[in-house]
Amino acid sequence: MVCQNWRMDLKMFLVFTAFLLHTTLGFPIQDNSGNTTATTEPTQVTTEEEIYESPSPIETDSEDEVVFNRILKVNKDCSRYLQEGDIVPQRSRSAINCRNCYWPQSSDGIVRIPYVLDPTYEESHIRGIQEAMAEFETLTCINFVKRKTERDYLSIKSADGCWSNYGKVGGGQTVSVMKGGCMWKGIIQHELDHALGFLHEHSRSDRDKYVKIMWEYISPADRPDFKKFENSNNLGLPYDYSSVMHYGPYTFTNTTGKATIVPIPDGAVHIGQRQGLSNMDVAKINKLYNCSRCSTIIDAAFGSLKSANHPRNYSDNTNCVWLIRTRSRKISLHFRAFELQKTRGCQGDYVKVYDGSSKSSAVLMDKTCGSKIPTDVVASSNLMLVEFVTDGAGTASGFQATFTSVRIQRKPSSHN
Repeated sequence: MVCQNWRMDLKMFLVFTAFLLHTTLGFPIQDNSGNTTATTEPTQVTTEEEIYESPSPIETDSEDEVVFNRILKVNKDCSRYLQEGDIVPQRSRSAINCRNCYWPQSSDGIVRIPYVLDPTYEESHIRGIQEAMAEFETLTCINFVKRKTERDYLSIKSADGCWSNYGKVGGGQTVSVMKGGCMWKGIIQHELDHALGFLHEHSRSDRDKYVKIMWEYISPADRPDFKKFENSNNLGLPYDYSSVMHYGPYTFTNTTGKATIVPIPDGAVHIGQRQGLSNMDVAKINKLYNCSRCSTIIDAAFGSLKSANHPRNYSDNTNCVWLIRTRSRKISLHFRAFELQKTRGCQGDYVKVYDGSSKSSAVLMDKTCGSKIPTDVVASSNLMLVEFVTDGAGTASGFQATFTSVRIQRKPSSHN
């Protein structure tokens, strides 16, 4: 504990020193946020409020560590034999043959997957797991529901590591989300995605068109984990370098600094994921389970979003969401245009904004319609969900909005 505190003090000192250099010398602070859909330059906003220790049960993601590398670290001491680092092998079938292993879809189009939680989980762990599940419900037709008497269900436990079965295997199948190691949202979603029937992205039959496996930097014992499945179901969708199911570039490397997976033709393309489901992960779930969902994830420091066809009229009977994710900064949303059919209580067409990544999050802006442009909306974290719903009783031009990352500054200490 003493060593840990010393490291934290050193880290805070280095961060503070870097901040002073940026402030004094006027260097721009680079934000490696990936692609953006922005059409305007971002506006830097500073809020004078205290930063507190995050109450979130989800462990803080390292900027330099992809989800799967964290999984491997945790699974080092796992007593169970695992394929590809975190998949429980099935005796009755090979890992790729997934006949009748998908969860059934109800008549209303929803895929309800029953689950039970380990009684040793604390309230914060339960909240974190349920928040990770809620994103599936918001972006896809997958709903995780508490088990009643269902025969087939997920038993989510704090076992020895982060691992899961591939697809539905019947009965109470374990998804291991260990306390103190696996409580990243991206890890939880990775293991749940395995249970839905998805393999690692680098295992696709067409992977050699998109990545080169550097066998010379992979020890013989680890080479089976890079097996390519010739008959994988790729769903006719593109290879996804940023999938939450993708290995990192240095996964299983036996030589420090040497990558085991190199994107082709451009080796500089970023691979791996830290924050959770990607747009293509969502598209694959929706296609595999025959879901009709209008959902978009925007991973950027700033950008824009708008209703379909804007500034022309939007369509009837629309239900779309945008999940905005930034890196460790709050989000400020600014509406530039707003014209929705006005109804009593905005029960017809409306825009609604949530302070988080799902519709179970706190509401930042309740149902809003009409032609008055709403005031700016600021999230309390790096996650914001924008919902747009229309009925069939008439249309208007819709909305257009931009968002920026909000820099947070500590209040000066009142202590001498």
